Amino acid sequence: MADNLQHLSLSDEEDQALEVVPLVDTSSFSYDLCFVGMFLTYSKINFNSMRDVLAELWHPLGGVSITDLGAKRFLFRFYTPVDFERVWNGTPWLFNNHLLILHPLQPREVPLLVPLIYVSEWVQIHDLKAGFFSESVARSLANFIGDYLDHDLTRVSTVVSESYVRVRVRMDVRNPLKRRRRLVAPD
Repeated sequence: MADNLQHLSLSDEEDQALEVVPLVDTSSFSYDLCFVGMFLTYSKINFNSMRDVLAELWHPLGGVSITDLGAKRFLFRFYTPVDFERVWNGTPWLFNNHLLILHPLQPREVPLLVPLIYVSEWVQIHDLKAGFFSESVARSLANFIGDYLDHDLTRVSTVVSESYVRVRVRMDVRNPLKRRRRLVAPD
């Protein structure tokens, strides 16, 4: 075997670029109204089942195309801004109890390289005492949980045990969930 390797020679041809024509013109493809997403699971996702269930669940007026990109990532392409916004504002989405992490694609982003680590969710905050049902408290608590996006104070009731505040936060899925925070009024 050593004798065979002695006669092996390498040339500089390997360093020369080979020009090829791509099958798809990627310059004309736009990622407008597209999400890249992945499910937070180690399990394999049945693509056909997921595609059918989400298309039925979202029921987009203009339709949706769902493509398997490999590496557990999927491309969700919508054809109307109304459908795109409704799905984005309706997060979080689940399939077979697996959380779908979505990222709206921007121009020049590569779907396989986008970090999928954030999820937006509505969180209920209970056991607030009278006087703490305000936008500033909601914003502070949301920023403790993650990044503040929005709030909803309409769940305030005359019965304290039935009252809660909802905050929409963007959370990093790599961090543990936060359960409680003690609030004190300034002296």
